[in-house]
Amino acid sequence: MYIAQAKRKENIAEYILYLWQLEDLLRALQFSPEAICSQLAAPQAPEGGERQNNLLIWYMEVGSLLREEGKEKTGHLDHTLHLIGDLHGLHEELLRAPAGARYRALYARLQPELPRLRALIGREDVTDTELAFRALYAAMLYRMQGDKTKESSISDVIELVSPVIGELARIFHLAENGELDIWEKDNS
Repeated sequence: MYIAQAKRKENIAEYILYLWQLEDLLRALQFSPEAICSQLAAPQAPEGGERQNNLLIWYMEVGSLLREEGKEKTGHLDHTLHLIGDLHGLHEELLRAPAGARYRALYARLQPELPRLRALIGREDVTDTELAFRALYAAMLYRMQGDKTKESSISDVIELVSPVIGELARIFHLAENGELDIWEKDNS
């Protein structure tokens, strides 16, 4: 909860990836309150008390959302998919907006690799923005699992994806905080 709040405030991309990882952790713990408490809440609040209880409640609420959305086994919360939809909307605007020059240059380097990335990830049905997030998450999972073969198959594309998502998240943060109008000239 506290980590998620900080990530949401600082970097929307890290927030989304954090929640995706949390979804998988909750599934691995089989949504067990005891396991969630000992593996997730207690390490963040070893002193116990209200903070640990708040964490446990939040984790259980995320688990309940996964169940309500029918995503106990696979899939991502609608909340994160809506955020990716918002980011994709920004992506489309940046392809035309004056403040998008740097973003367009980064995206132009990635664009030729998108068909190969779609084949690697196995998703033809998602936007380029969601595809990029799925690629980042897959690379993170491969690294955590120690799967060098899969990790190396995607690492060169990740070098192109990361700067695009990083710039998109940076612009999103600035625009969300009212620090940037993407349609204003000389404002990147």
